[in-house]
Amino acid sequence: MLNRRAFITKSAIGVSSVAAAQLIHLPVFAATPPDNTLVISTWDFGIAANQAAWKVLQQGGRALDAVETGVKVAEEDLDNHTVGRAGYPDREGRVTLDACIMDEYGNCGSVAALENIAHPIAVARLVMEKTPHVMLVGQGAMQFAVQQGFKNEKLLTPEAEAAWKEWLKDKTYKPPVNIENKKKPGSRYNHDTIGMLAIDSKGNISGACSTSGLAFKMRGRVGDSPIIGAGLFVDNEVGAATATGVGEEVIRVAGSALIVELMRQGYPPKAACKEVVERIIKKRKDAVKDSQVGFLAINKKGEYGAYAIQNDFTFAVSTSRKQDILVTATSYYK
Repeated sequence: MLNRRAFITKSAIGVSSVAAAQLIHLPVFAATPPDNTLVISTWDFGIAANQAAWKVLQQGGRALDAVETGVKVAEEDLDNHTVGRAGYPDREGRVTLDACIMDEYGNCGSVAALENIAHPIAVARLVMEKTPHVMLVGQGAMQFAVQQGFKNEKLLTPEAEAAWKEWLKDKTYKPPVNIENKKKPGSRYNHDTIGMLAIDSKGNISGACSTSGLAFKMRGRVGDSPIIGAGLFVDNEVGAATATGVGEEVIRVAGSALIVELMRQGYPPKAACKEVVERIIKKRKDAVKDSQVGFLAINKKGEYGAYAIQNDFTFAVSTSRKQDILVTATSYYK
């Protein structure tokens, strides 16, 4: 594990620029003593999500509560068109949301193709805590949410509806590699998933993942985000991993579960992420050459890392020493 002096030397940046949340490139990422309390999440919008999660951890809260609280920030963000209430619809104009959550005991809950409910991550937690099941989908998931007191509301925002109607003109389906590279000036128009992992003051790990899926997807399409072992996996003895990008590619390799198993074998988090990305490329090189998949992982020691197919996959980090750090992951294609 790197001490503070080594961390600064390897990153080649000053503490002030880290505090300012500049994009940085680091070969190894690790929280340092006095404790390994940590929260980490995907993409630029992870900074705001981490801030909310960190408040829970600062007060000695459970990692499970922290990740739910943090992910709900992204789900509520009206400038985020790939997660939660402002998500872009499928090709029929319906906003459908997917999410899953997993705690330190191996308990997990998930919802898929959920409509009219703004916080799928909260519904996923109740599936975990109040049903004998792991996943509820579609109308059944919505019915359960309403029974639990969630508001049934229209989620298609005017901006999302306008984007859908524009797409209908030629119905071209080619998602950009990194949506954040296509963002409009002044907006926070990022990629398709928030995945968040946290370690609390007791050393316990939990994770959460939420998305509105690929914009203008086929009706009924579900990606990796609500699938335990693909979009998210937690093993409190080892660590946790989460994914972002084209979910079909993540599902094909059971990406997050595989990363955790590699860490069990001794791989550091970044090396485990890299191994899984390279497996995807080996099996699907032509199919993924213009697609993005990124993985994020932590281990029990508080070390963390990430790796992606394409450049510009960013992730946000908050540790006991520094919050609001934004890092650019190493990628296979530069």
